[in-house]
Amino acid sequence: MKRKWSIVNQDSSDNIYPVETNSTPLPVLPSKEVMFPDMTIPYYFSREQEVAAIRYAIETGGHLLILATDEDLGHLESEDLYEIGTFSEVLEWVDSGDGAIKAFITGISRAKVVDYIYDDVFLKANVEIIPEDTSWDVEIQALVKNLISNLRKFLKVVKDLPDESHEGLKEISSKLSPEELTNTISRHLSSFLDPGLQQEVLEAIDIKERLEKLIQIFVSQIQIFSIEKEIEGRIHHQVGKQQREFYLNERMKAIQQELGRDPSKLSDEEDLKKRILDAKMSEEAEEKALSELERLKQIPSMSAEVGVIRNYIDWLVSMPWAVSTDNKIDIDEAEKILEEDHYALEKPKERILEYLAVLKLVEKLKGPILCFVGPPGVGKTSLAKSIARATGRNFVRMSLGGVRDEAEIRGHRRTYIGSMPGRIIQGLRKAKSRNPLFLLDEVDKMSMDFRGDPSAALLEVLDPEQNNTFNDHYLEVDFDLSDVLFITTGNFLKSIPIPLRDRMEIINIPGYTEYEKEKIAQLFLIPKQLKANGLDVENTNFSRSAILTVIREYTREAGVRNLEREIASICRKVARKVVKQKETESPKRSINLNARSVRSYLGIPKFKHGKAEEEDQVGVATGLAYTELGGDVLSIEATTMEGEGRLELTGKLGDVMQESAKAALSYIRSKSKVLPQIDLPSETYTKLDIHIHVPEGAVPKDGPSAGITMATAMVSALTQKPVRKDMAMTGEITLRGRVLPIGGVKEKILAAVRADIPNIIIPQDNEKDLSDIPPEIRKKLSFHLVDNMDKVLELAIISEQ
Repeated sequence: MKRKWSIVNQDSSDNIYPVETNSTPLPVLPSKEVMFPDMTIPYYFSREQEVAAIRYAIETGGHLLILATDEDLGHLESEDLYEIGTFSEVLEWVDSGDGAIKAFITGISRAKVVDYIYDDVFLKANVEIIPEDTSWDVEIQALVKNLISNLRKFLKVVKDLPDESHEGLKEISSKLSPEELTNTISRHLSSFLDPGLQQEVLEAIDIKERLEKLIQIFVSQIQIFSIEKEIEGRIHHQVGKQQREFYLNERMKAIQQELGRDPSKLSDEEDLKKRILDAKMSEEAEEKALSELERLKQIPSMSAEVGVIRNYIDWLVSMPWAVSTDNKIDIDEAEKILEEDHYALEKPKERILEYLAVLKLVEKLKGPILCFVGPPGVGKTSLAKSIARATGRNFVRMSLGGVRDEAEIRGHRRTYIGSMPGRIIQGLRKAKSRNPLFLLDEVDKMSMDFRGDPSAALLEVLDPEQNNTFNDHYLEVDFDLSDVLFITTGNFLKSIPIPLRDRMEIINIPGYTEYEKEKIAQLFLIPKQLKANGLDVENTNFSRSAILTVIREYTREAGVRNLEREIASICRKVARKVVKQKETESPKRSINLNARSVRSYLGIPKFKHGKAEEEDQVGVATGLAYTELGGDVLSIEATTMEGEGRLELTGKLGDVMQESAKAALSYIRSKSKVLPQIDLPSETYTKLDIHIHVPEGAVPKDGPSAGITMATAMVSALTQKPVRKDMAMTGEITLRGRVLPIGGVKEKILAAVRADIPNIIIPQDNEKDLSDIPPEIRKKLSFHLVDNMDKVLELAIISEQ
């Protein structure tokens, strides 16, 4: 074989390498494997082109060019072959007799195709043999050291490398030349690396480039193995956990089956998760519930924290997050329900119907909260129940009487033992819907102490602009209260804090007249108590005189609560009588109740009907007062005695009432020489002491409306002129004798009616309030409108004996 050396450029770049030009064309043998120098591979040739090429190589000295390809060996063109391959030699060959040849071929050096010669049977090529780069410097030494280091790491992590290759790589040392090192490593990695990567190594002619390429391959493979190991570890752990859980669940089912329990039922944790997802909570609440459920799974079952978390999740899932009732508001039906449930109360009913009409039009009313204010027993709570019935809402009641802890409204934080949500959240859970009618009863009875002010906490609850994000301290998530219809009740308006009162629309529900009480007893209370006590409604009759006797002699109230109680007492005694008749087999007779039989059943009358004085008296004037229980009649007494001109006040009077008495005395002294009703010498006031007493001394009394009554009583005591017994009065007095308007006119007038007092003095400015008095009441009374004290004395004091 004739060879000659020359220097040839590899490409247009500045890199050059020495080549040896082979003058004889070499047969080209395509291969799916990459042949490296110093590598021996056994081949089996059966295709016609391969057999012809190997025979030609054997006949011409045994040399050939092996070029790798990515295409199918059966249909190859020169463009399908890589440009750089391996100049090789046939070491041994055997003719198998069936036209195929087995041969051992070894790689000698890299070679580059110059051009191809197309034969009829196989492909030939003129090539340039690329000798090995024998350069050696510090950089190459460092690259060799790095390559050896990464090779060691590679061998520690690789698993699918053949044993022969693994052992061969293990024996490699840094004593080999860079060319031998790279060729040996490439030879052993031939079965491991992708053919594309093998070809890149083969084409790296420069030794530094080849070393760097192998280092990159090792580093990349090490990283891949590391990631695979991590993934495999995670998968193994996950699969192991799943298998363990599956095994334990199966064991648990078997144990439950042995215990006679249904293994198909969900576990507590699975059941809780299902309930959380089914509750349709807000996103914030669901996230919180699932987070607490994960905590519950990780805590030992014997831990005290388990009960706390379980209780918290139970509260979250039991709240009506997405449950609501259909609000079907029919104004005619609502009016019918209000008339069925309540007699009289025309103004409150009218305002309620207006409220419901607006609610129907806007669907979601962001308006004032209704507040029913009135004496006990007038029907405030039952009105709220009727509204709930008319709107189709669930009804829930919360009594605020005696509440003094802010946590009652907002709940306790979960850090406390036995903590619970506030009563607002408890009420919604009880209502089982997110849009109930929520009655806050006795809102005027709240108080405050060192634990906070519950009325301040109610400000958020009753504010339509804020309550859509009400946050209970226990739940720690927002709950929307904007769909809840809040109604509050109270007995005394002044006891409701002003900021809270500002958020509510006040609807005053005054006391009932005697006529209204009579009708309520006939239409509602008597049928109810007859049924409750097992009496025949048809055969038990209350006469009008019986009802009026109960109202006048056994009750004295603005509402009808005690009236119902006394009727119930009568029914129980009648029931006892009926049972005795059955036992003695007496013939069944109807029971008719009159005033006499009522007194026999109820005993001695508790009140004297008509509290007016029986005769005109000196120093005694009848006043009218407004209390939490409605209107009431006060007999104010005044007397004089020798002294030094002092004023004594008794009867547990408040500061305002005491100041009114002092103002009245100052008025009297200033008018001593002016008014004919007084006409007293000035020294009278320095020689006499005046004592004013208001009976029922254990009951606190306050307010300015008794001013004219105390002035009248003092004038009567000083002048020894009697006051009319059939005259009641109310009004505030000033130092100049002006009579100022007062409140609670209707309640006070009803109290006068109950006391059978026909003449009433009221301030001139209260004339407008007389429109609230029922016509049947106005007919019975004479109203005297006054604007100064002179007129009061003219009307009340009897000048001639």
